[in-house]
Amino acid sequence: MKAPLKLTLALFALAVLAFGADAKIKIGVVPGVFGDSIAIAAKEAKAHGIDAQLVEFTDWTTINIATDRGDLDLNYYQHQAFLNNAIAKNGYKLASIGYGVLPNIGLYSLKHKSFKEIPNGGVAAIANDPINQGRGLQLLERAGLIKLKSGVGDKGTLSDIIDNPKKLRFVEVEGPQLARAAQDVDLAQGYPHFIVASKAFDASSGLIYSGIEGEEYAVRFVVPEAKKNDPILRKFVEIYQNSAAVKAAIHKGYAYDNRLYSLAWLNEPSASGDCH
Repeated sequence: MKAPLKLTLALFALAVLAFGADAKIKIGVVPGVFGDSIAIAAKEAKAHGIDAQLVEFTDWTTINIATDRGDLDLNYYQHQAFLNNAIAKNGYKLASIGYGVLPNIGLYSLKHKSFKEIPNGGVAAIANDPINQGRGLQLLERAGLIKLKSGVGDKGTLSDIIDNPKKLRFVEVEGPQLARAAQDVDLAQGYPHFIVASKAFDASSGLIYSGIEGEEYAVRFVVPEAKKNDPILRKFVEIYQNSAAVKAAIHKGYAYDNRLYSLAWLNEPSASGDCH
């Protein structure tokens, strides 16, 4: 056992003694596999003297506000690019303390079986937040439906489209609602975990998926900056990452389809430490 890990465990033991048998923490989650897997870790955490209360949110904005002002000790729903943008835009004092699942995204159509079938002037639904919209646009570019300005990457917006041969029309939708929007459009950016949770359609029916893109898009355990070394919060992350039941819940949450996700903490050497 490495010295830093021994120190963390020692601090955790002291923290449990200080707070009693039930060290209480509040964790912000979104519905679906993220919340379900955290709920399983919360049950297992009871055996370690941690009483984790889950607070569910249905949007991607309020949860960071609540974490920043200290109403939540931890949240689990966002990747690093989204977090960086939120910090830059709003001045939040938040930090990532661990990796979670790396979700792929897809492009889905409930009306057409291929990109060729999408009509001229068709409607495409895309995420309305800056980073996830950029990620969706990159996937549309990979599919050959649009072309973006050089170098925009995941910061691309609709105004960065320089070629749109099918003259697609875009509607911007809150990320969790894209699964519902898919039935009303020709093509929709989709998050498989939300699709599975909504039971709207088959999450494995995407026309194209993003694939493993690197740690930037792995969901992070995010805490107030002042709590980034909190041994209880770090112990909870450790419980999550080492739980066989959590891994099983994630696999179920992605419709038992390995194309839709990966476990980022298994591949990232820095996963047990700060993530920047």
